[in-house]
Amino acid sequence: MTSHAAAQLSMGHLALHYATAEDGPVAARLLTELGLRETQVLPLPNGNFYRFVVSDAHFSRGDGIVYLSALPEPQARLIAAIHAALRVGTDHEDEAVTGYRAMMAADFEASFHFALLIGSLEALEAIVLRLRDLNQNDPELQGRIRIGLNRARRGEAEVDSRLDASPVFGDCTRYAYGSNGVQVFVETDLIRAGQLGESMHLELDYVFPGRDSHILSVVEL
Repeated sequence: MTSHAAAQLSMGHLALHYATAEDGPVAARLLTELGLRETQVLPLPNGNFYRFVVSDAHFSRGDGIVYLSALPEPQARLIAAIHAALRVGTDHEDEAVTGYRAMMAADFEASFHFALLIGSLEALEAIVLRLRDLNQNDPELQGRIRIGLNRARRGEAEVDSRLDASPVFGDCTRYAYGSNGVQVFVETDLIRAGQLGESMHLELDYVFPGRDSHILSVVEL
């Protein structure tokens, strides 16, 4: 038996960054709104270091962890240099940036992102409604959250009926690359990642139970 065949793997952790010390607590708050459990806050000179887990069962384990810390200064300088070279945000923005933005507008998951699987559609709907309210009315989060939706491809009556009646997905016109599941994409500039270091795409998924073929098991073209 080869060593890679013998290894037992699980997803360990993901490391995320916020841009400024002031953004740290707000970014951490957003992660808790998504359902992550905060287990540690470590004050550091350039901003807090946070540890989250996906559930209480992962509190003392080595998997299911999300770390959040301040963007390292060398990385921040690199992002600034990229923006200057490509004239990002100016009237003379490089066409490569324009093309990248168009790609992301057309397909939320086309570039770097990470996803959390939610065990209840009702819970996912409640999160989306809560985020929409925060983005409109909360002093800290107002204007810093953008939400995109993909509903399951049509073809199964029970799933179609439930989503048609959904307060979140009922008027959704975008479809996932598969059936029997839904996707919510949360983009925020509170967390910095991706080629331009401007924002992060966080994905929340739900899969309807009892189906072997769904959005996370089979990709449909």
